[in-house]
Amino acid sequence: MVVPVPESIHFPTEERRILQLWDEKDCFQECLKQSKGRPKYTFYDGPPFATGLPHYGHILAGTIKDIVTRFAHQSGFHVDRRFGWDCHGLPVEYEIDKTLGIKGPEDVAKMGIAEYNRQCRSIVMRYSNDWELTIKRMGRWIDFKNDYKTLYPWFMETVWWVFRQLYDKGLVYRGVKVMPFSTACNTPLSNFESHQNYKDVQDPSVMVNFPLEEDESVCLVAWTTTPWTLPSNLALCVNPEFTYVKLKDHAAEKVYILMEARIAALYKSESEYTVLDKFPGKTLKGKKYKPLFDYFTKCKDDGAFRVVMDNYVREEEGTGVVHQAPYFGADDYRVCMDYKIIQKDSVPICPVDASGCFTPEVKDFAGQYVKDADKHIIKFLKENGRLVSSGTHNHNYPFCWRSDTPLIYKAVPSWFVRVEHMVNKLLENNDQCYWVPEFVREKRFGNWLKDARDWAISRNRYWGTPIPLWVSDDYEEVVCVGSIAELEELTGTKVTDLHRESIDHLTIPSRCGKGVLRRVQEVFDCWFESGSMPYAQVHYPFENRREFEDAFPADFIAEGIDQTRGWFYTLLVLSTALFGKPPFKNVIVNGLVLASDGQKMSKRKKNYPDPVEIVKNYGADALRLYLINSPVVRAENLRFKEEGVRDVLKDVFLPWYNAYRFLVQNVQRLQKEEEIQFLYNENTAKPSDNIMDKWILSFTQSLILFFKAEMEVYRLYTVVPKLVKFVDMLTNWYVRMNRRRLKGENGTEDCVWALETLFSVLFSMCRLMAPFTPFITEMMYQNLRHLIDPAAVEEKDAGSIHYLMLPQARESVIDKRIESAVSQMQSVIELGRVIRDRKTLPVKYPLKEVVVIHQDPEALKDIQSLQKYILEELNVRLLTLSTDKDKYGIRLRAEPDHMVLGKRLKGAFKSVTAAIKELKSEQLETFQKTGCIVVEGHELQEADLRLMYTFDQVSGAATQYEAHSDAQVLVLLDVTPDQSMVDEGVAREVINRIQKLRKKGRLVPSDEITVYYSCTPATEYLDKVVQAHTEFILATIKAPLKAYPVPKNASVIIQEKTQLKGSDLELTIVKGASAVCAPLSGPACSYINLKLNFNNKEQAGVVLLENPKGDNLVDLERLKAVCSSIFGLQSPQLAVYDGKTELSRKMDLLTLSGKTLHVTSGAAPTGAPSSEGLFCPYINLQLLNTKPQECQKGEVGTLLLANPVGQNGLTYGGLLNETAKVFGLRSRRLKLYLDEALDEGKNHRLQTLHVLMVK
Repeated sequence: MVVPVPESIHFPTEERRILQLWDEKDCFQECLKQSKGRPKYTFYDGPPFATGLPHYGHILAGTIKDIVTRFAHQSGFHVDRRFGWDCHGLPVEYEIDKTLGIKGPEDVAKMGIAEYNRQCRSIVMRYSNDWELTIKRMGRWIDFKNDYKTLYPWFMETVWWVFRQLYDKGLVYRGVKVMPFSTACNTPLSNFESHQNYKDVQDPSVMVNFPLEEDESVCLVAWTTTPWTLPSNLALCVNPEFTYVKLKDHAAEKVYILMEARIAALYKSESEYTVLDKFPGKTLKGKKYKPLFDYFTKCKDDGAFRVVMDNYVREEEGTGVVHQAPYFGADDYRVCMDYKIIQKDSVPICPVDASGCFTPEVKDFAGQYVKDADKHIIKFLKENGRLVSSGTHNHNYPFCWRSDTPLIYKAVPSWFVRVEHMVNKLLENNDQCYWVPEFVREKRFGNWLKDARDWAISRNRYWGTPIPLWVSDDYEEVVCVGSIAELEELTGTKVTDLHRESIDHLTIPSRCGKGVLRRVQEVFDCWFESGSMPYAQVHYPFENRREFEDAFPADFIAEGIDQTRGWFYTLLVLSTALFGKPPFKNVIVNGLVLASDGQKMSKRKKNYPDPVEIVKNYGADALRLYLINSPVVRAENLRFKEEGVRDVLKDVFLPWYNAYRFLVQNVQRLQKEEEIQFLYNENTAKPSDNIMDKWILSFTQSLILFFKAEMEVYRLYTVVPKLVKFVDMLTNWYVRMNRRRLKGENGTEDCVWALETLFSVLFSMCRLMAPFTPFITEMMYQNLRHLIDPAAVEEKDAGSIHYLMLPQARESVIDKRIESAVSQMQSVIELGRVIRDRKTLPVKYPLKEVVVIHQDPEALKDIQSLQKYILEELNVRLLTLSTDKDKYGIRLRAEPDHMVLGKRLKGAFKSVTAAIKELKSEQLETFQKTGCIVVEGHELQEADLRLMYTFDQVSGAATQYEAHSDAQVLVLLDVTPDQSMVDEGVAREVINRIQKLRKKGRLVPSDEITVYYSCTPATEYLDKVVQAHTEFILATIKAPLKAYPVPKNASVIIQEKTQLKGSDLELTIVKGASAVCAPLSGPACSYINLKLNFNNKEQAGVVLLENPKGDNLVDLERLKAVCSSIFGLQSPQLAVYDGKTELSRKMDLLTLSGKTLHVTSGAAPTGAPSSEGLFCPYINLQLLNTKPQECQKGEVGTLLLANPVGQNGLTYGGLLNETAKVFGLRSRRLKLYLDEALDEGKNHRLQTLHVLMVK
C-alpha cells in the first residue's frame, strides 16, 4: 500500500536506506541474473591504482560508466561489469621508496628483490576498501568479487602471451634511445607518460663560447637551459639555410659567431657590437672547436667537437648555435648519429646514473645531482672564461607524473615495440571508433597518433610483470616465453608466480652452446599491462576464448581526456598489432575536474572539498547530476563548486520530490474522501481531454524518443540538460497549473485524469532518470509501485526500478501542435513575469490586461487556446491578441553598453553612441533577429547594445503599458493601478501568509484546522480587506477563518505575528475544523408560529421543525402531537391550516419555515396567511469540543425560553438539562458560554450560547 510522503527529506539518509535495500535484495546480482540470455553489451573498465584514495576524476568517470551500462541494461542487454585494479609499477614502488628511504638500485639490492616486492605487495590494496565503499556509496553497480588484478598470475600470463605475439611478428627490439627519465623513480618513462604533467618553471639560461681551432680568437656562441648537459657536449649544430654573422663584442673585445636573427638575444643596442661578416650557416659545417671540458676528448677521433647542420635549429630562440649532448636529447642523438659522431654500438657518453647524479667520469662534479650541479658548472665556465652571459628562462617543462619531480632526457637501453610503421593502420582503426565528443578523435588523439613513436615498454624496476625474454650474455640468442606451461617445460621447474623473485633465478639451456640463458632484468611498463586488460581480464587465450572473440571489440569504454596519451593509446596500439582492429567501438572522454579557482586539485593546498563530505551533506545523486550536467562531459574542464551540488538539490530534486509528494497526497485523499482505489494501467487509462494533460504526456513521449536517440549515440551532454529541464516543466508548469484539478476541485473524473497523467509522467521520468540518479528514482519507485495495476507489469520481478526496461514511446500521444502552443504560452507568461519583476508588481496583485503581439496568426490561435492559464498565471483580467504593434505606438530604442564599447571603440565611442541613439525601430528589429548591426563602420553584436521598448507619447500607451519581448512575441502589461485589484492583492497576501504558516506547522491539506486572525488596529485598511474578501480567502485556504479571540480550550498548532500594509496581522491555526459561525440573525433551526383557536380559546406558541439542525424532522402527525402537548389539549381532532389550506400528510413542513399557521378543531380560519417573527424568546446553541450523540448529527440547535407565549419559562438549570436533551448528551457535564472565548452566559442576557462538554 502506498505510504504518506513526509514534507521534508534528507537525501543522504534516504540514499543509505536504498543502499540497504539493494544489499538485502542483492539487486545488482539479481539484475545480472535477469538479463542472462540477452544480447551481450561489452564494457571495459580501466584499472585504477588502489594506492591512493578516489578523487572527483574517478567519481566522474565512474558515474559516466555507470550511467551508460545501466542504460544498456535497461535497453535489453546483458552487461557484465567487472572492476579492475592496477597493482604494478611506479605508483606502488614510489610509495615504498618514500616509506623505506630507498634512494636507488643499490638500496634495493641490499634488501633483496623478494623483500622489496613483498613490501610492494603489502600496500597494493591499501585503499581498496575505501574505493569499494566510495564506489558503492556513489550508487555505481560493479562487480568487486569477480574483479581482476594485474598481479594475478593468470593476468600476467596473458600479458606474456600478448608480448609473445608481438615478438613473433618482429615488433620487439632492443635499442638505446633518449627518453624522458624520472630520477626520483630511477626509470625511463614513455613519451605519453612524459606529457601528463607539464609545469611552468624557471631554469638557468646560459650562453657559452666555443673557440674555433683554426682561430681561437673567434668563438661560436651556443645557448642552453640545461648547463648540466655541457660536460657531455660532442658537437655544435647550426641551420644551413639561415644567415650567421661574425661580430666584434666591444665590451668583451672578442669575436663571436651567431645567427643574425638572434643578435638581439645577446645585445640590447647596435652600439655594443660591430658586424664583421655575414654568411649562410652551411659555411660553418665541419669547423672544429675547443671542448669545454676534457672528460671525453677521446671522442675527437670519432669526429666530435665540430660543427654539424640540421634544420631543427630555429630562429625563435637561443643564438642559432645549439650544443649537442647526444645522449641527453632526442634531436642531438639523431643528428650525431647522422654525422657518425656516435654509433649504435658505441659506448654511450652518458655520465649520469639512474638517480640523476654525475658519475666519476665527470670528476669536477661527480656525485652531484644534475639540477644541483647547474650553478657549479656556471661558476666553472665563468672562471674559465667560457661564459658569455647567464640568466633565467621561463618555459613549460615535463615533470614525473608520479613523483612530481623534473624529468631529464637520458639515453637508456630499452625494449621497444615498433609503432611508427603502423601509424596509418592506427589512424584507420581510430576512424572506426565513435568518440564523444568527436573532436577528440580528430584533434587530440588523431594528432598524437600521427606522431606516434616506437613504444619503450621496459622499466628498470622490480614490482611488475617481468619481460619474458631469456638471453645469452651476448644477446645473440633470445628465447621469448609466452606462457607458464612453456616456462615450466623450458626450465623443468614448477611455476606458481611470475614476479621477479619467483623466476629471475630460472635459467634455460642454450641451444647454441652459449651456456645458459638468463632473463633480462627489466619489467613491463604498467601501461603495457593496462593496454592488455581486454585479453588478460578473461585469461585469453588460455580460457574463455570463444566468449572473448564474440565480444571483442568492446561496445563501450570511458575515461578522462588525459588518457588520450595513456590507456586509450595503449589499447589501440596492442589491438592493432595483435588483431588489426580497434579495441572498442564507442568511447566517452571527460574533461578534468579542477578546483574552484581553476587550479589543479591539490591535497597539499586543500583547495577542494572532500568528496566524502560532499556526499555526506548532499547525497551521491546530487554530486552525480552536478558532474554530468556540466562542460566536463564534453571533454572540457569543470571548476568544481560546492554550491553547484547544493543547487541540484534546491533546483531539481526538491521540486521533483514535491511533485511526487503532491501526487501521493492526492491519491490518498481520493481514496479517503471518494473511496476510489487508484491503480494505474497505461493500457486501460482513459485518454484525458484536458489540454495540459495532453501537453505533458506529449512532451514526455517526445523526451523518451529524444532520450533513446541521444543515449544510443552516447551524447550525455545533450540528454542531461533535457532531463533537468523536464523536471522544471513538470513541477513549475504542469503541477503548478493543475493543482486544483489534482486536488479534486473540478470534480472526481477530472481529478482522476490529472492524477493518472501525473503518475504516468512521474513513473516515466523515474525510469529515464534511473541511470543518472539511481537513489531518488528507487526511493520514489518503491512507493509508487503500489499504485501500478499488477496486470500492467511486464517484468517477472519488478522489485527495483533498475530491473525495469526503458519506457516505450507512445508516438500516438505526441502532438507537436500542442507542445508548440504551450511553448508559446510559456513565453508569454515568462515575459509577463519579467515585466512584473521590473515594475515590482508581485503576481498576487491582479492587473487589468495583457496584450500579446505576434506576427503569426497561428501562434496567436495557440495562445488563445490557453488563455485561462495565461490569465491565471499572470493574474490579469483580460487577454488581448494582436498582430499590429503600431496600434500601440511601440518602438525599439537602443542604448550602448558603455563599459564594453568604451574600451573597444575608444575615440570613436562618442560618435557611435550618438548614432546608436538615432537608430530606427525597423533597424533594431532586424538587429534583434540577426544579432549584428553596423554603426558608423563598426560592427556591433548583441552584447554591445541594450534594447528597450518605448511608446509614442501620442498613443497614450506610455503610462498604461510596460513591454517586453523575446524576438518572437511581444507582451504588453497594463500596469495602471486599480484599488479593487490592489485590495484583492492584499487578500492574496493574507492567503499566502496563512499557507506559509500552515507549511511551517508541518500541516497537510487534509488536516482539519481553523484559522483565527486579528488585524491591529481594527477597522483599518487590512481589517476591511479581510472582511470584504472572506469568501475569497475561504475558497483558497479550505478551512474556517474566524476573527479573534481564540477559544481558551483550542488546541493551538502554530501562531505568528507579521506586518502587512501598516497593520499587525496575527494568525493562529488551531486543531479541528469548527463550523463557520457567521452570526445568526434568527433561530438556527426551522420553525413555525402557531395561533390556536379552539373551543373559543386563543393562544400563541412555536414548534421547531428540526432540532438540532438537520435532525428530528417534524411531520404532520408529529406536529399535531406537539401542539396538543404545548397547548394542553385533550382532543385528537386538530386541523392545521396555512391560510385557508389545510395541511396534508405529504407536505414538506420545512418549506413552511417562518410562517404562522392556524390550529383549529376542524373549521378553516377566517384570517389571511402571514409571516411574522418568532413568537417566543429563544437562544441558539453551538457545540464546541464534542459531537452530538444518540444518532444526532447537527452541531447547532435552538431552545425556546418560553412556550406557549409567556408560559413555561426556562431557568439556567433547565437550560442545561434541555441542551443535553437536544444533542443527546444526557448525563454529560456541560457548560454554556456566550462566545468561543468562553465567557459564561449565566449572568448575561441569553443569545447564542456555546456548549462546552466538561470531561
